Amino acid sequence: MVELILATYGLGCWLVFKKFKLVPINTYSVCTAFLGGFAILFGLMIILSICHPCSHDGRFYATVVQIVPQVRGRVVEVPVTFNKSLKAGDVLFRIDPRPFQLEVDRMEAMLAGMNAKVAQLDARRASARAATEVAESDLLVSESEFDRQARISIESADAQVDAVQSRLKLAQTNLDRIKQLDATGAISKQELDTEITRVEALTAELAQATNAQLSAQEKLQSGGNRLKSMQNELKQAQAQEREAVIALEAESDGMNPDVRQTMAELEHKRWELEQTVVSAPSDGFVTQITLRPGQMVSSFNTNAAMLFIPKEKRFLVASYPQNAIAGIEPGLEAELAFEALPGQIFKAKVVNVMGIIAQGQFVGTGQLQSTVAASASDNVPVLFEYGEELDALNVPTGAQVSIAVYTHNFHVLSILRKIILRIKSWENYAFFMKNFDSLH
Repeated sequence: MVELILATYGLGCWLVFKKFKLVPINTYSVCTAFLGGFAILFGLMIILSICHPCSHDGRFYATVVQIVPQVRGRVVEVPVTFNKSLKAGDVLFRIDPRPFQLEVDRMEAMLAGMNAKVAQLDARRASARAATEVAESDLLVSESEFDRQARISIESADAQVDAVQSRLKLAQTNLDRIKQLDATGAISKQELDTEITRVEALTAELAQATNAQLSAQEKLQSGGNRLKSMQNELKQAQAQEREAVIALEAESDGMNPDVRQTMAELEHKRWELEQTVVSAPSDGFVTQITLRPGQMVSSFNTNAAMLFIPKEKRFLVASYPQNAIAGIEPGLEAELAFEALPGQIFKAKVVNVMGIIAQGQFVGTGQLQSTVAASASDNVPVLFEYGEELDALNVPTGAQVSIAVYTHNFHVLSILRKIILRIKSWENYAFFMKNFDSLH
């Protein structure tokens, strides 16, 4: 840029002083020309840097997915090819599955044993339940027989009490009549004693019948010995059934906890076996394949086993000084000049100015944050949108590109920035000069 401005200004001075001799050459005019040229150069550099900034550190960026296996093991196969397109699910590499298959077989055998044990417990519970049902049936039968016998005993006792009461009433009536006759001397003393003895006998018989009636009622209320025996057998059968149920149905979400734990471990082992085949997470390709069969890989390794590049549009980002960011806004036109494509200019547009830069972050490290070092760059990244023609070009990700942004301020001077950018692009043809410099 400086060379172009100086050459243009020098040509103008030559035309004014030498060719057309419009201004005489003296100390005053020469000093004025030099100072004027310096002022023009300085002013143009400031205007172009702020109003139409150009960044030479623009690059394509791509998201890199670190492929880290979920299990530890020895690599047995790496079927992928360098930079070859892959589909989601294509195999990247395989880990020796034999140790994991053995673990799956062991857990399946353990689960089979647990299921057999559960089946035995279930049979025990079924047997206990059958015994309980038999005891309940016997109890019902015993209760029915006892109720019938008890009712017969009560009915017989009631009938006996009624009969004795009737005879006692009749005997009492006869005793009262004989006592009246005895007062008149119509009957003998022996007849009176006979009736008194009969009433006393019937009274004793009534008391006995009443006791039998009360005994029958108490027997009905409390139950007999056989009934009590049946009740005890039922309680014992129910207790055995509860023990069998507790042994089988000490459940966690409807499943025996031992069986549930074994199934969970088996599922985990099967998942680990599946992880021995590491697949592509999406469409893309693998670059810089250094993994080889025989190497050990682990999820705890600090280095990724493989780097995967997803098939998605790359980011075009360049950084600009903070004093030029105020004029950059989404939608502004920009031009690109790739070092890898000398002499070619491509169009782009500003998408977004990053709202935060690395120097403005606080990372939770458990230590007090210090200020940013004086040597740290304060440039602000800007994201650009580019056309499909760039995707079709053979430009590697990370390639350097110069990006000029044309703002609305001093727009007439954007032609100067465009000229300078094109000169920069033509300079990229002289790549041999850079190689020559590198030899020294």
